[in-house]
Amino acid sequence: MIHRQVSRRLLVALLLAAGLGSAPALARTHAVHAAPGTPSLRSNAVYVLDETNAAVVLSRQSDVAMPIASITKLMTALVVLEAGQPLDEPIEITADDRGGTRSMVSRLDVGTSLTRADLLHLALMASENRAAYALGRSYPGGLPACVEAMNAKARALGMRNTHFVEPTGLSSDNVASSEDLAKLVLAAAQSPTIQEYSTDKSYSVPVRRRQVEFHNTDSLVHNPTWNIIVQKTGYIAEAGRCLVMKAVFEGRSVVIVLLDSAGKYTRVADARRIRKWLESRLASDAARPSLGKA
Repeated sequence: MIHRQVSRRLLVALLLAAGLGSAPALARTHAVHAAPGTPSLRSNAVYVLDETNAAVVLSRQSDVAMPIASITKLMTALVVLEAGQPLDEPIEITADDRGGTRSMVSRLDVGTSLTRADLLHLALMASENRAAYALGRSYPGGLPACVEAMNAKARALGMRNTHFVEPTGLSSDNVASSEDLAKLVLAAAQSPTIQEYSTDKSYSVPVRRRQVEFHNTDSLVHNPTWNIIVQKTGYIAEAGRCLVMKAVFEGRSVVIVLLDSAGKYTRVADARRIRKWLESRLASDAARPSLGKA
């Protein structure tokens, strides 16, 4: 496993508790080094779980709470689906959905009416912020009840270093550890709807009497050599580039969590490096002669 810097984690936790800093800002102050025999990665927090064997194969700063950006939307989708509201119910984008936690980039104009299923699709696939905000606003009991449900679900999943304040991920106060997010990915992967929507390549919806096409924010879903079960990307300045996924490599179910990646393409490059490393390990294990009985 990648060496964990215990003293640094304690410093991060103390500063966060005192409101004096953010985990990713501190994490970026040190160079990322790979332990011998592990891939060289540029994500500051890494957690890779071989679900098939229930084994953690890579871990770096895995219990440090960091801003998670739009990875938040996986939890939003999970609690919305568990609430059992009709997926075909139309929801109108309002001026409230335009606000949120900061200026939102969105192609959904105020007045656009889409079904709850459409909004879930766009939030998971294209990371549409107004779609996610509208889902939270229309949750039974409104936005506060949605956020409460998100935090309750995190506790139920054993996500001990996680906290949510809104449903989009635009707030840097939405935090979780990479180990916690692996639990969220496994829970989300139980939903066929989340599987389908998060891995869809493109989707069109009517906006102002014209069809607007949205595309997946994760380039890996367009690669036919990747068998991705569920995925989500995220980015805000405080969080850096983030990526979570559950995929199948050589018959093994693997969860990959990458937080605070440096550079626009690094999270995808790190995922590729992890896959190559895992497949090399599997091939090496398969080639190793087994010990027979005398």
